[in-house]
Amino acid sequence: MDALFLNQLFNGASLASLYLLAALGLALSFGLMRVINMAHGEMLMLGGYLAWMTLLVVPGALGIILAIPVAFVGAAAMGGLIQSTLIRRLSARPLDTLLATWGVSLILQQGARDLFGAVGVEVRAPEWLTGSFTLAGVTLPSARLFIILIAVLVLGGLALLLLKTRIGLLVRAVNQDRMMASASGIDVKRVDFTIFCLGSGVAGLAGVMLALLGPVTPNVGQSYIIPAFLVVVMGGLGSIVGTTASAIILGLFAALAQIFVDVSVAQMLLLVFVILFIQVRPQGVIAVKTRQLDA
Repeated sequence: MDALFLNQLFNGASLASLYLLAALGLALSFGLMRVINMAHGEMLMLGGYLAWMTLLVVPGALGIILAIPVAFVGAAAMGGLIQSTLIRRLSARPLDTLLATWGVSLILQQGARDLFGAVGVEVRAPEWLTGSFTLAGVTLPSARLFIILIAVLVLGGLALLLLKTRIGLLVRAVNQDRMMASASGIDVKRVDFTIFCLGSGVAGLAGVMLALLGPVTPNVGQSYIIPAFLVVVMGGLGSIVGTTASAIILGLFAALAQIFVDVSVAQMLLLVFVILFIQVRPQGVIAVKTRQLDA
């Protein structure tokens, strides 16, 4: 039982890493723009397909390393296209934005079916990601260790970007008071565009990590978009720290619940857990206080 518990703890950590990578983009876009992007899951899908195509051109160990920036840039470009042509025009109407991005989601899914087929494609991990290590009776697959490492690096990179760079300063200013930031000369639309591209790029990177664990299908993003929304809501809308804490809590909860129940019941319990948590603490793990939300 102890070995099973420790294995599930590790699985929970790797699941939390996936939840975090999938949710960070949502947290960034909602925290800054108050926009719910229903096509966010398709950025994960796009990242997976870009990883598959990269490995066709550059097979082997180098391919998966190269696939990470390719997926990031490709998903960021798609996110930029969606933001500049659609979300920017509808940002003042949240319901219209939600419906429009849902339509984009359906279009991208059908486009993937037409281009790659409905069955899905498989990304073959290099040999150095196919093995595993055993530590204190716990099996640690190399692929899941790699996913955890990437999640830590991405989170650290975002923290440095937001806290130590000029764009991070501008993002924090716009997040605190959008009207005052605009009045002080900050190009708010450019900041929105940059952060939306960044969030989409991180989602594309998450798609590469998902591709290491299973086939890439047109619907692969949909299986993670709901947990990603739950992570963002529970973390405190727009809070990166809260999103991180929430991803860890929900990843461990889902993994440990599977000791006692099957996967489908564990997902149901996850939803119930978030609902109960929000009833007790409606502001989420981290309370976000900005003039935008106060307004």
